[in-house]
Amino acid sequence: MYKILDKRALNKDVDLFVIEAPLVAKNTKAGNFVIVRVDKFGERIPLTIVDNDDSTITIISQKVGFSTKLLSQKHIGDSLEDVVGPLGKAIEVEQVKTLLAIAGGVGAAPIYPQLKAYYNQGTKIDLILGASDKEHLILLDEFKAVCNEVYLATDDGSIGTKGFVTEVLKNITSEKTYDKAIAIGPLIMMKNVVNYNKTISLKTDVSLNPIMIDGTGMCGNCRITMNGKTYFACVDGPDFPGEGIDFDEIMSRQSYYRDKEHQCNLRIGEKDD
Repeated sequence: MYKILDKRALNKDVDLFVIEAPLVAKNTKAGNFVIVRVDKFGERIPLTIVDNDDSTITIISQKVGFSTKLLSQKHIGDSLEDVVGPLGKAIEVEQVKTLLAIAGGVGAAPIYPQLKAYYNQGTKIDLILGASDKEHLILLDEFKAVCNEVYLATDDGSIGTKGFVTEVLKNITSEKTYDKAIAIGPLIMMKNVVNYNKTISLKTDVSLNPIMIDGTGMCGNCRITMNGKTYFACVDGPDFPGEGIDFDEIMSRQSYYRDKEHQCNLRIGEKDD
């Protein structure tokens, strides 16, 4: 069992947990993730390791489905059934002088440990951070500690630029140049960022979140196509060069279990009643 040492609501939809998991924590690098189970009957939830020390890991979870809503009902002092990891391939921190990062929504969670790793080697970082509104911008203080500039974009204009991160991206890159870019967020956002960055010859890494079950490459559910070849996000990623990714294929596969998720959410409603 893995004890919850701290819990913090980042907004009404997103929670941060600090979990006691010494073996996982000691072996974690930027880009790794864990798979957690809330209880012995629960499904496996892949979540990025946002931060770690010698004995704990920090994860961030958005309440979007049955299992993440169950996770949100856990409190400090409670325990999780399973925390498996670290999984995935750690990122290769390239020796670049300047980095442009683009994060949308809870994409802020997996991009933070990567930016921290680049900051620690001396890379100068600019970040474009987007969300639906001011409330849903997360980890702002953490980003300001490792980034030279943080540009904000919100759909409703409650803070920063009103509109999509791609509009801010176009404005910034008309004045500045960068050695590399990282984009993490909704699939359509990453697709649009990669397509634009191709026009300015800016290579862009992305972090992919296809449907994942076992996290070891056995089930094949998280397969993605890059440059016409098949890869598995759980063992070959989750981070990949964005230029060769078939984003349309991944987006079509994300809806496979939508009807089952709807049935699960109805069960939560019955439980709450």
